Amino acid sequence: MKTSFLQFLQDPHLVASFQRCCGLFLRVEDCLPGNWSNSHTNATGNQGPGEKGSVIRSSECTNGNQRHQLNGSHQYPHGQESKGSHGVSGCVVKIVMYLGQASKDIIKWPRPLSPPVVKLETRVDAEYGMPSTHAMAATAISFTFLIATMHRYKYSVALGLMASTVLSALVSLSRLYTGMHTVLDVICGILVTAVFMVLTYPFWNIIDNFQLTSPLTPIIAIVIPFFMSYTYPALDHYSPTRGDTTIILGVASGCTIGFWMNYQYGRTYEPTGSLPFELPSVTLEIVSLTIARFLVGIIVLVATRQVVKTLTLKALYAWFNVGKHDVEARKRLEIEVPYKFVTYSSIGFNATAVVPLLHQFLELL
Repeated sequence: MKTSFLQFLQDPHLVASFQRCCGLFLRVEDCLPGNWSNSHTNATGNQGPGEKGSVIRSSECTNGNQRHQLNGSHQYPHGQESKGSHGVSGCVVKIVMYLGQASKDIIKWPRPLSPPVVKLETRVDAEYGMPSTHAMAATAISFTFLIATMHRYKYSVALGLMASTVLSALVSLSRLYTGMHTVLDVICGILVTAVFMVLTYPFWNIIDNFQLTSPLTPIIAIVIPFFMSYTYPALDHYSPTRGDTTIILGVASGCTIGFWMNYQYGRTYEPTGSLPFELPSVTLEIVSLTIARFLVGIIVLVATRQVVKTLTLKALYAWFNVGKHDVEARKRLEIEVPYKFVTYSSIGFNATAVVPLLHQFLELL
């Protein structure tokens, strides 16, 4: 009974049924054997990164005798310390995402078959599906943010819980809409995250205090995530999961060091007054400051990515004697992990330490 129910949740026809409810259909047409190809296009008819072949509004099946055209909607659903404050939320998300990404390459369950599922994304075809890391990330981010702020700011916890649930659900359902996961993938992603949060919640304050006060934090924040990236489960083919995982760990590492440095120098950028804080009213001044902060931050982070990525790749190419135009070399373990980790840890550090200083200097705080 349990096995049949799990098989039902893993059935791609269940995903296809949900897609049809959203107005997304496969129209099967007979075609000559010579008219099919292995090229893929996204739902707008444009070729994705690195894709070759003619631009056709279809997702070609691999059996060589049918072409499945997308028909229907083609839009992507696009002071007193409370537990989870400061960098512990990022720590929870980091661990949850690593568990999810690594589990994919250990369990090795394929994504839903097409047909019957309509695939709206092709970049991640080389990845496995179980569990859905989008569902895990959405659940972790939404609910750790809720827990981190519910005792620090005055707002309705019921509305906050509703917003967290809706955001998590929308992201999870979007993975079914795009045909990237089965229902079982999504449910397992949510459950794993929920169990992890419940088990670790009693220790959040301890973790938070250690991250902010321990002199070992910078070393731990660099060494352990880098080691986790470098020892990521190996596959017999290239998959973007290792690179994506390295990016996640790199950002979290940089943010942790940034939070630690801010705390050491007394730059916590906390509101003044007693807890819980009042939420500021939405005024033209607040909106203008928010837009200005956003633009300053984006400029700094984009520049950081471009500069650090270029310099890191140049150094690694020289060290391993690789031609500078060899794009495929970026997929090698000894190059991909260091360049992505250094680049995105720099972004995380600048986002949490340098950008707030710049905001303060520009009187945007």
